[in-house]
Amino acid sequence: MAEKSDLFQIKKSIETCIGEKVQLKANKGRKKAFIKEGVIENSYPSIFIIKFENEYETTRRVSYSYTDVLTKAVELVICKDDKRILVS
Repeated sequence: MAEKSDLFQIKKSIETCIGEKVQLKANKGRKKAFIKEGVIENSYPSIFIIKFENEYETTRRVSYSYTDVLTKAVELVICKDDKRILVS
């Protein structure tokens, strides 16, 4: 069972990586997944914001909760100094 300390650890991991490039995989249900690269823009008490840019030079901001990461509905891989770190 998930504990409060697990959520706190996920939140701290994401807060330390604000401004870093990440690869995000979000499950959309029925074996569908959304995989994009973006930047962690900001972190709030219950959610964090990822900024995506596409080939048309438009910016899209999407928010996810820390429980999404805990329940594995969202997987974050942080691309830091040519290393890939999985946040879970």
